[in-house]
Amino acid sequence: LISLAAGSAAFASVQPIPGSITYENANVQLEKAPAGSTFFHTFSDGSGRDVNEVYKVNADKSVTLVNRTVSNAS
Repeated sequence: LISLAAGSAAFASVQPIPGSITYENANVQLEKAPAGSTFFHTFSDGSGRDVNEVYKVNADKSVTLVNRTVSNAS
C-alpha cells in the first residue's frame, strides 16, 4: 500500500508558481520544438533561491510543467 501511494504521488502534476512560464494559465505555444521534447527554465524566487523547472512540449505545441527543484539560499 505504501508503494502504491508513493507511485501515485509521482504522477501528481506540478503547479506553476510566480516565475513559472505557465503561471496564471499562460497559453504558451512553441513553434519549432518537437512534441515530446523537454526544456529547462531557471529563475529566482525573490528570496535568493534558484528555481529550476522542466517543461515538456505536447503534440499541440503547448507546454506542460513536469518537474521543479529549488536550491537553498546561498
